[in-house]
Amino acid sequence: LENFESRTRSTVSVREGQGVVLLCGPPPHHGGLSYTWLFNNDTLDLGEDGRRFVSQETGNLYLAKVEPWDVGNYTCVVTNREAQQSARGPPTPLTLRSDGVMGEYEPKIEVRFPETTYAAKGSSVRLECFALGNFSGQPVPGPPHPHRAEFLPNIPSKLTPCQSEAIPLCPVPPGPCSYECVAGNSRGINIARGQLFVYAPPEWDKKIQNAFLSLYDSLYWECKAKGKPNPSYSWLKNGQPLVSEERIQIENGTLIIPVLNMSDSGLYQCVAENQHDTIYASAELRVMAAAPDFSKNPVKKMSVVQVGGEVTIGCKPSASPRAVITWRKGSEVLHQNKRVVFLEDGSLRLSNITRADAGVFTCVATNQFGAARNSGNLVVKERTVITIPPSDTDATVGESIVLPCQVSHDPSLAVVFTWSFNGQRIELSRGINHFERIGRESAGDLMIRNIQLHHSGKYVCMVQTTLDSQSATADIIVRGPPGPPEDVKVEHVSSTTAVLSWKPGIENNSPVQIYSVQTRTPFSVGWQAVSTAPEVINGRTHKATVVDLSPWVEYEFRVVASNSVGIGEPSRPSALLKTKAAVPVVAPTNISGGGGSRSELVITWEPVSEELQNGEGFGYIVMFRPLGSATWTKAAVASVESSKYVYRNESITPLFPFEVKVGVYNDEGEGTLSSVSIIYSGEDEPQIAPVAVSALSVSAAEVEVSWQPLAWNRHTGRVLGYEVLYWTDDLKESTAGKVRVSGNVTAKNITGLRANTLYFTTVRAYNTAGTGPSSPPVNVTTKKSPPSQPPANIAWKLTNSKICLNWEHVKTMENESEVLGYKILYRQNRHSKAHILETNNTSAELLVPFEEDYLIEIRTVSDGGDGSSSEEIRIPKISS
Repeated sequence: LENFESRTRSTVSVREGQGVVLLCGPPPHHGGLSYTWLFNNDTLDLGEDGRRFVSQETGNLYLAKVEPWDVGNYTCVVTNREAQQSARGPPTPLTLRSDGVMGEYEPKIEVRFPETTYAAKGSSVRLECFALGNFSGQPVPGPPHPHRAEFLPNIPSKLTPCQSEAIPLCPVPPGPCSYECVAGNSRGINIARGQLFVYAPPEWDKKIQNAFLSLYDSLYWECKAKGKPNPSYSWLKNGQPLVSEERIQIENGTLIIPVLNMSDSGLYQCVAENQHDTIYASAELRVMAAAPDFSKNPVKKMSVVQVGGEVTIGCKPSASPRAVITWRKGSEVLHQNKRVVFLEDGSLRLSNITRADAGVFTCVATNQFGAARNSGNLVVKERTVITIPPSDTDATVGESIVLPCQVSHDPSLAVVFTWSFNGQRIELSRGINHFERIGRESAGDLMIRNIQLHHSGKYVCMVQTTLDSQSATADIIVRGPPGPPEDVKVEHVSSTTAVLSWKPGIENNSPVQIYSVQTRTPFSVGWQAVSTAPEVINGRTHKATVVDLSPWVEYEFRVVASNSVGIGEPSRPSALLKTKAAVPVVAPTNISGGGGSRSELVITWEPVSEELQNGEGFGYIVMFRPLGSATWTKAAVASVESSKYVYRNESITPLFPFEVKVGVYNDEGEGTLSSVSIIYSGEDEPQIAPVAVSALSVSAAEVEVSWQPLAWNRHTGRVLGYEVLYWTDDLKESTAGKVRVSGNVTAKNITGLRANTLYFTTVRAYNTAGTGPSSPPVNVTTKKSPPSQPPANIAWKLTNSKICLNWEHVKTMENESEVLGYKILYRQNRHSKAHILETNNTSAELLVPFEEDYLIEIRTVSDGGDGSSSEEIRIPKISS
């Protein structure tokens, strides 16, 4: 796009109301342009009143009638969109003449479209029309229409109607569409007319393709094109026109040669044309002549088929013209029958194969140029048959089962077994999952170990060889204990009953036979079975009453289902619920007592557990009376944890029998009483001391104390046993040691004493009330300590089975007991029992069988006890 000439544009001067045309005069350019105008350097608004129009064909600006406000400078701006360039022309001044306003005059169409317009199908067409005219009022465009433009709505349309397949432009078959532009006012009408012709060059719908045919074959070629107007067809061969003749038939886009000969080979073209364009479609025709040849497509060297099957042996030699096919088996010519069929393409099909069909088959192909033959071998195999298929099976959870799958097959064919479960292939990996294949080559038995509920379903054994495949199906139903019941609810509760309901769980392929109810309380150890009504709940019952519950106890319940397989998992526990309160019915047990002080009756019992208290405000009722009395004394013990009641009264006779019974109560009332028990009142301490008390020293650490037993009665007090006290200083009896003996015992040894020490001792009787007076004290001195030195210088001599021992006499110290003799301890080892030999001498002889070593030690003996032992001596066994 070049620039506008820079010369100044002349002023255009018109009368008010007169129409005017301002020329754009675009500069030289290549490509399409678009136009806009500036008014006083601002983009001109064409408005909606129809007074202004810019032609996109010429770029000129048209004003239908000039108003005073139209005066100013007008500048044309040209844009080349392809070059992305714009150019701005010099301004054209527009002024008004001073000779008055121009009156109304007949419209004049200044912009009109051509009388004849041609456009290709699918393109866009612009028809421009604008009139100058001075008329009263604003010009009003008519309703939009593809064939009409009007400035006044009262002017009738003289448009020729027009229809089109794609857009409303042109009729079919081809013909022009007429368009009219009508402009008018009261002074007259001006009309612009034109015709639009739409055309389409030819386009191929169907082309011819290369053809390689044999001599005497037929050729059929067809080409099709579309266009507007419709194209005509012609044919060329090797660039020369081709016309119909005796051997060649041409009709529009169709070429037919019924019988080809060698001269028909060449390059053919189908030509489609109309006045707008010509198009060509080209293809080669090659006519071939040759003797049969198997080199490119030989007969299959080996075909393998099974007995009873079907096989097709192809025979497709190259030959021009087509060869005549015959078949031989060995030297025998084959003839068609029910089992032997010759197909149209020359192939041989054999059905219902037997072992006798095995052999060499030869295809013989012949035409006028020669003959050829080619052979292939047919191998017949035995069919694969599943002899022992899997069968439908019922199984129990945890069992191991085997699904058999055994076959008979041709020994030359390898057999592959696969198993699927519910459509998914089973990966058989020993030790990894539940599935394992067992059996030998012809057996694909499937073992399912520790079968589970999710193993229920369809199992398929698939047997495959290189020639065929067989399958067999079995359904397995795995039955297991039922699943847990659901939604266990307590619908009603009393003090001893609860009404339960629940929903059945999963049956796991075995119907529920029995439901059982279990309960748990804060006092139970785990879950325990409970009694129900009905006593036996069958599998169709989902409601029961639990009986024999304890009042005022929190319970939770669960339900367990059982079927022929076993007991299922329990349900989720119900919500915690406390039974209603009731009068307690369980009396205390182990009613006993006695003892205590004088004038007391001590009564004890085993407390009733919280589970059996049946309500709030629980306590005990204690009732008692002297034996033989008719009146009961009653007392209440409010503490639930109490297990003892003491009744005090100075009038109670010591050790007198009372009848006692203990009951229970709570806020609901008094409950059951225990049976009557006999309990004695408290007794007095013994009133007299033991007599004839004596003490004898036994050793350095032990003395023996003895006395005479006491006879007792109600006045002297009952005696349950005796208490012996001992001490070393008569002035410090409070630090005495003390030992007790029960029953009618009259002596007691006191051990753990100090040697050569003076001890004082006394004896007193005791019973439940306490101890009686002590006897006068007696004294005794313990013996001196045993010798502290062990025997020394021990010598031994072994002769046959006799050991002779000698040692030195032990001399004691002044504060030690005199040596009275010696003890010889001998044994075979430290874990065996020791034998003892006592002697008053310092020598001894032992007669023992020496089958093992012997361990020997010697210790002193005194009236203060045994003294120290010598070191242990090992005497070896006698060697043979």
